[in-house]
Amino acid sequence: MTETADHIDRLRAQWTRELPDLDTRGMEILGRARRIVLRSRPPIEAVFARHGMDAGEFDVLSTLRRSGPPWALRPTELYRSLMISSGGLTDRLNRLAKSGMITRPPSPGDGRSLLVQLTDKGRTTVEAAFREDMAVEAGMLAVLDDAERKALADLLRKLALGMETSPPADNGDG
Repeated sequence: MTETADHIDRLRAQWTRELPDLDTRGMEILGRARRIVLRSRPPIEAVFARHGMDAGEFDVLSTLRRSGPPWALRPTELYRSLMISSGGLTDRLNRLAKSGMITRPPSPGDGRSLLVQLTDKGRTTVEAAFREDMAVEAGMLAVLDDAERKALADLLRKLALGMETSPPADNGDG
């Protein structure tokens, strides 16, 4: 084991000792990715909390902000973009409306449905939270130089696209 061995290296060494015939190379990538996500979430979620929201509420506000003026979408567009249930979205929208971050104006052309629209407060808040979040994430990545960040991003994109277009591996459940 080298001086630069991490937790995953130690796990792989243990598994290699116990099950020498098992290929644990997947753990090198996916195990590290999981640990990175678990370690990165608390400081990122703390940013959102400082701005009066949780990660789910940030997702709604940032989706609206990215949509461009007038920063309004139909609920169906939101929950499809966020990949959550309509019930999960309703709960978030109720909290965001109560906090003054969104309004629910009637949809033009269909008075029976409501849009979800950012208020000035919501736009200002999500922009500030996003800027702080990007600063926190840049700090986390400071250990990598520009070329390393680009190479890692390119490899992760390739992996993500491959996983999105390939059926999940058979896990033996039949």
